[in-house]
Amino acid sequence: MIGRLASLPRYIGASVVALAADTGLFLALLRLHMPAMAASATGYGLGIVVHWYLSSRLVFAEDLATQGPERMRQQALFVASALAGLGITMALVGAGAALGIDPRLSKGVAVAVSFMATWALRKGVVFA
Repeated sequence: MIGRLASLPRYIGASVVALAADTGLFLALLRLHMPAMAASATGYGLGIVVHWYLSSRLVFAEDLATQGPERMRQQALFVASALAGLGITMALVGAGAALGIDPRLSKGVAVAVSFMATWALRKGVVFA
């Protein structure tokens, strides 16, 4: 159990940086009057790119496949885990918007739920 959690602090750090990129773009797009779900998805997309770079180089570097088919598999699985997180994010932000909840609050809830889901997928599947 301890060994499996050793990369968690680095993952949290990478997540904070990716979240900053995601949230910064999300808030900027809201100020430009983009609908909340679209702004959330666009910000999340930027976060995916930032997170792959940091996760593959700093968090799970020892488990990163060499160039070739296995690396492509990891990238595809990483994107799939990100799409699961994006689905969670869009559903929660969209539901919040439909209920008249401030999108920033909905985004906060989505961040927590998405974080737990993607950590589990990346640690247990992508870089296993």
